[in-house]
Amino acid sequence: MKTKIFHRNIGLTGLITLVLGFAVLPAAAQTTQTPAATPAATPAPAQGGGIANEKKFSPIASGKWTGPRTADGQPNISGHWSNTIGNHNNFTDPQGGIPNDPNPRRADQGPRESRAPSRVSDPADGQLPFQPWALAKVKEFQVGFHNPVKPEYIEPLARCAPGGIPKSFYWHGYEISQYPGYVLFQFNSGTRIIHLDKKPHLAANIKLWNGDSRGHWEGNTLVVDVTNHNGKALFGRTGEFLSENAKIQERYIFNNEGTRYNYVAVFEDPSVYTRPFTVTIPARKYSEKDQTNGWHFEAEPATHSGKDIKLDRYERICAENNGGFGLGAK
Repeated sequence: MKTKIFHRNIGLTGLITLVLGFAVLPAAAQTTQTPAATPAATPAPAQGGGIANEKKFSPIASGKWTGPRTADGQPNISGHWSNTIGNHNNFTDPQGGIPNDPNPRRADQGPRESRAPSRVSDPADGQLPFQPWALAKVKEFQVGFHNPVKPEYIEPLARCAPGGIPKSFYWHGYEISQYPGYVLFQFNSGTRIIHLDKKPHLAANIKLWNGDSRGHWEGNTLVVDVTNHNGKALFGRTGEFLSENAKIQERYIFNNEGTRYNYVAVFEDPSVYTRPFTVTIPARKYSEKDQTNGWHFEAEPATHSGKDIKLDRYERICAENNGGFGLGAK
């Protein structure tokens, strides 16, 4: 795994600049480095790659798995993955930007129906069924995010905390690795283990950013039960949240080519919401045929003695709030 150092909450332009120019240099070298006479060209996205987001996606049916398997019999879904419709700025309008942004995008985003659908697939209106007190708290966060006069207005990622569920699935790209008895997710904001060995959940007093996960395979679908949340993670810069009492039933439904999956999860949290709701997030797999793009796909061919191509994933190191964040947090 290669290491690149930059803050996870900087804008895309800043991120690309850091990746190309600063990331692998020690601090002293950064201060003395002579700028190149000719700036490096930004690589063009490969076919099917790039950082563009899809406007729509197709459902994937649960059924029999006919693709390759791992040595222990799991459907082989290891590799580099990313969501396809937007990042963590806006949960219910993935391509809509940050709510109440005092410096909104100059480009007209067009009508809502021209952008990707809400990640909330049930209720049908795409909105979360908050209890009134919870909705008021979310709106307060959205306003405070741009003028963070209280610590609670700072998104946890600014303090290098894990993304939590579901945000980890639409932050940067991530890697899935498989081992006998468990599946490992490696996010830029921490890791998550899904146990397949029928172990009981952790004791109720143990709380985790990504919860405690117990899963099993049903054909092409990884079914996961998640409990033990710490109630600190947010869904994005829109401020949605879960309590410690939340339970999630996740279904990762893979196509038999192993190139895409849809994350379909039912969230139950009667402390915060008036009813259960469903979140749907599409994802695609990246390979050596794609070009590193600094966002969804952050890997490149590794240097090794063999002739086969092995991808080496970048490891981000978070430096707490070292970039502009919260549009003014200092």
